[in-house]
Amino acid sequence: MSAIYVDADACPVKAEAERVGTRHGVAIHIVSNGGLRPSQNPLVQTVIVPEGPDVADMWIAERAGPGDVVVTSDIPLAAKCVAAGARVLKHNGEALTEANIGNVLATRDLMADLRAADPFRQGGGRGFTKADRARFLDALERELRAARKI
Repeated sequence: MSAIYVDADACPVKAEAERVGTRHGVAIHIVSNGGLRPSQNPLVQTVIVPEGPDVADMWIAERAGPGDVVVTSDIPLAAKCVAAGARVLKHNGEALTEANIGNVLATRDLMADLRAADPFRQGGGRGFTKADRARFLDALERELRAARKI
């Protein structure tokens, strides 16, 4: 049986992941450093990890594997989960796979270097849209169906 792991700090699609996971009857682990209201849904486990860098990421990476779906925009966490055989989705519905995770990691590192070289370089990217939410819902539905075939 697969599970959904949500890297919940600053995640805009927690409710959507819960809704789709509930429809499929899979366990949903909402992992954060705190500050989230626990769900009353019996399929949802709210996991509060201790404060510290990447503690939530480590908790997810230690547990996610084949048949699981991980929802995160943290690229290093995504790489660990892909390597463990999990399916990974960003909040906008973009799938991170063995085929593209290397390029995504390289781009992330390049952008970090560019920001470090130019302290005046600002950027936050574009905002999260209704279209992103719809793409996420569709992608999560597809990934859960594919994960059940494993």
